[in-house]
Amino acid sequence: MSDDDYIIRPDPSDPRLTERVRGIDQTGQPIETSVTVERALTIYLNSQEIVTAMTINDYPDYLAIGYLLNQNMLQPDDIVTEVDYDEELSVVVVRTERKTDYEEKLKKKVQTSGCAQGTAFGDLMEALENVQLAEAELRTSWLYKLTSVINTTPSLYLEAGAIHGCVLAQRDKPLVYMEDVGRHNAVDKIAGWMFKNRVPAHDKIFYTTGRLTSEMVIKTLRMGIPILISRSGFTAWGVELARKANLTLIGRARGKRFVALAGADRIVFDQDLAYVEDESGKHRRKAAVHED
Repeated sequence: MSDDDYIIRPDPSDPRLTERVRGIDQTGQPIETSVTVERALTIYLNSQEIVTAMTINDYPDYLAIGYLLNQNMLQPDDIVTEVDYDEELSVVVVRTERKTDYEEKLKKKVQTSGCAQGTAFGDLMEALENVQLAEAELRTSWLYKLTSVINTTPSLYLEAGAIHGCVLAQRDKPLVYMEDVGRHNAVDKIAGWMFKNRVPAHDKIFYTTGRLTSEMVIKTLRMGIPILISRSGFTAWGVELARKANLTLIGRARGKRFVALAGADRIVFDQDLAYVEDESGKHRRKAAVHED
């Protein structure tokens, strides 16, 4: 598979996303390196200000829609009539046919957390009670091909670091690859793309470079995707939620290795490991250095 087969993939050459900065290295010698640019983006739902997120801001429309979906403010059957983005004001407004008012939910967010993520947590837990995931399958041959392609795709991570990546895939083919300074932003952009393009979730696989936390599991369940893969590790609550929902949860997926802690019945072991290469150090992410 070539880079051109992606529907959306990172563009490390985009001048809006990185800057060259001068400094010195460990020997005191002058260097010049690329750093990721982050910007503030304020999201409105109709006339109500919801949140200000720090983002690379490459897909503000997808980020806004996906954030609202994953926070249970937009519903899958909502009709979005318009998405307005004002680059000068750094504001994106999502307009819907349905009237919305989340004043009480936003008060709860302010009382419980000063963080822009994890808002409306109680509502999200209630929304997960009726989630029914598809009886999909994951062939190990798909898994190994998928991770190999993702790891060798040119990305902002390889260019500048300080960024997370998420990929929506079908079988062994990556479809949409999003990056952002926060892994939740990358997830939300994919959720927004799926909603806007009416892409079904039952036969999809979700891949992330970040940890498999409770929030990552919740967002995957909100999207209705039955398989979640990471090159990083797990949290106990993430595993617990995945088991309750029968989400296939695979972590530490690097080279020949992976660990499945939930939904293992979907895995079909069809790949001879003798033909799988270990991960190249050139494409190794930080998780591979700090975790076994």
